Amino acid sequence: MSETPLIADLGGSETAPLTDAKIGVVTFPGTLDDRDAARAVRLAGATPVPLWHADTDPAPLGGVDAVVIPGGFSYGDYLRAGAIARFAPLMAKIVDAANSIDKLPVLGICNGFQILTEAHLLPGSMVKNDHLKFICRDQTLRVENNRTAWTNQYADGQEITIVLKNQDGQYVADEKTLDELEAEGRVAFRYVGWNPNGSRRGIAGITNSAGNVVGLMPHPEHAVEPGFGPLGADGHYSTDGLGFFASVLSQLVGEAK
Repeated sequence: MSETPLIADLGGSETAPLTDAKIGVVTFPGTLDDRDAARAVRLAGATPVPLWHADTDPAPLGGVDAVVIPGGFSYGDYLRAGAIARFAPLMAKIVDAANSIDKLPVLGICNGFQILTEAHLLPGSMVKNDHLKFICRDQTLRVENNRTAWTNQYADGQEITIVLKNQDGQYVADEKTLDELEAEGRVAFRYVGWNPNGSRRGIAGITNSAGNVVGLMPHPEHAVEPGFGPLGADGHYSTDGLGFFASVLSQLVGEAK
């Protein structure tokens, strides 16, 4: 089966990446969306590199330039969503790299966002949706911060449509933390039209203070190809999720110059 040509490929090749960037995609037991995330990386023009949760190789994350922690139900969401995955050997490397002077870009999607909060790379926590049901729908988000490694290709205040699917998607934090996130511009995305899981202040995604770590509940990797994914506000199939992966490539290419 042949691959779909790269959306952004201007060189006529169906397989060659547009940059030398390598983006790691982590797999835990119970991960569901690692292949989707890898395809999104490839469509954006980078090379996806599979990363296994139990890897103890002393090499630093296989030399990747960024990491995506995709969605799913790591370890069956036992204890709490992301609570066990947080202790995987690979996560120690990711935490160190994200906090290093090089500030490795890390994107946590859905279960990945839950893992990032459990690993204390992002503040707050994720609990069950306020209606106590799994939800799957097309969701509109507003970009509240376009200055991160994963959002710089969006306009500030832009509304995008991507897929939402979760049962532990309610973002919670104490008022002091919420006030700090708001004051420091660290709310990256907010739900538009309806708060689908009861998240405090309609928060759909946040960033760390350095802007290299971003977590969100909806799934950008499911909105990257024409003809698939959610319907946008204009009635066309949304490829709004591709901007996440184009953003990190734009930053990496800029740093390499």
